[in-house]
Amino acid sequence: MATRDLKIPSQRHPEKAKRPDTVQPRKPDWIRVKAPTSDGYKQTRDIMRENKLVTVCEEAGCPNVGECWSQGHATMMIMGEVCTRACTFCNIATGKPPESLDVFEPGRVADAVKKLGLNHVVITSVDRDDVEDGGAEHFAQTIRAVRRQSPTTTIEILTPDFIKCAPEALEVVVAAKPDVFNHNLETVPGLYPEVRPGARYFHSLRLLQRVKELDSSMFTKSGIMVGLGEDRQAVIQVMDDMRAADIDFLTIGQYLQPTPKHHVLDRFVTPDEFAAYEKAAFGKGFLMVSATPLTRSSYHAGDDFARLREARLKKLGQA
Repeated sequence: MATRDLKIPSQRHPEKAKRPDTVQPRKPDWIRVKAPTSDGYKQTRDIMRENKLVTVCEEAGCPNVGECWSQGHATMMIMGEVCTRACTFCNIATGKPPESLDVFEPGRVADAVKKLGLNHVVITSVDRDDVEDGGAEHFAQTIRAVRRQSPTTTIEILTPDFIKCAPEALEVVVAAKPDVFNHNLETVPGLYPEVRPGARYFHSLRLLQRVKELDSSMFTKSGIMVGLGEDRQAVIQVMDDMRAADIDFLTIGQYLQPTPKHHVLDRFVTPDEFAAYEKAAFGKGFLMVSATPLTRSSYHAGDDFARLREARLKKLGQA
């Protein structure tokens, strides 16, 4: 483990090393982005390095990193950079995490949030099935640390599914009072055995439903990728399942294959199809929907949170 180099794909994803390579098609014009070069990008990167923080922006190879970092926005990834799951779509390193949870990390995250002057922060994590509570208390400590240093900053969390934990784990996170609780379903249920083998679709749905039962005022959010091999009918069914679980905010984005060893890209979904998904989702009663090729869970999260609050107030007749 000490000699493992996470920059080498075969060591980053040892479970994928023997998978056959698949051809990665050329990206269409609507999915291409420019390489990051701005001063704002470099300043955000430097703050992350100074605080020894990991970001999902880099680890997952997000295409929007240049735009978001240039504006001082970054999604903090806590609990290390090695995930105990091995989802076939994901570019985060997998395996047994070499370290225990860092008790000083919540303070470093809070310090970075304050230095960046964030109005809204997104905090996510790797899966830590090696930790008894799945990192629930670590999430709670991070939320509380940010609240102490930046009391006006709204906090959005993107959590694991806590599938191997006692029910109290979720209660600990909800009790810390994040403003938005996000957990992604990632794909349609029929693709779970291949795409998300360590997870269970209805467990993830139930997790989000329980958040509402524990705190009805908390916004819930979830997202899926398209282009993995799903069809429109399956996506519409996911929307219905989410609304049955009272999820407020839906994100839909294009799957981009990180390496030839990852889950094969089925197709590039057109902007018109994304627009149709957005229209359908709003028609089903979601307060907020973001459905574009470049949509990611935390893309424009701050602006979207403002719209989410406004939509709730309007629904309640208070706006």
